[in-house]
This record gives sequence, structure tokens and C-alpha cells, in this order.
Amino acid sequence: MAATAKALPACPVETTLTLISDKWKVLILRDLMPGTKRFGELKKSIGTVSQKVLTAQLREMEQSGLLTRTVYPEVPPRVEYTLTELGRSLKPILDAMQNWGEAYQAKSRG
Repeated sequence: MAATAKALPACPVETTLTLISDKWKVLILRDLMPGTKRFGELKKSIGTVSQKVLTAQLREMEQSGLLTRTVYPEVPPRVEYTLTELGRSLKPILDAMQNWGEAYQAKSRG
């Protein structure tokens, strides 16, 4: 299973950053950890991201194998996004980022 169409860096940390380095990708992962969401739900929960950028980020994450996109043959079409097992495996990284951010915020306020 190829993670991306491009060659991945030799450094494992750089590989991880290549897959999730964009601010929006991390927020998409955060919002999909609890379960499947529709495009509109993601856009609303993420906030200031444009539709064009969100679409591009979701496509890149789908190509990387981090999420799946399901289109239902309805009018209007319903599209849902779900993390794959690979995407869910990033949870410990997101948890560590949250813990670090909370500690940093507490230190900055104190």
C-alpha cells in the first residue's frame, strides 16, 4: 500500500509531517476521530477554511489512505468522510499534541 503517489522522505518524522503537516489536515483528523462526518459538518466544525481548500485537503488525505470518501447516489449527493485504520492510528499523536498545547497554554497564562 503506497502512502502517497510521491516518494516518501527517508526520515520517519518527515514522513509523518508530509502526511499531516497542513493545519487543516490536523483539524480534519481531530474532527473525524469520533466518527464519520459529512462535508458540511466538517466545514462548519473547522471554521474559517474555504470550501476549495477543504476539498483539496480531503482529497490529499484520501490519496494518502488516511480517510475514505463515500458518495451516496442521492439528489443532492451525500458525501461522507471516515478515517481509515491508518488515519485512526494517528490518535496518539493528536492526543500528545493536545496535551502539549494544554500545558503550554497553562504555562503561558501563569
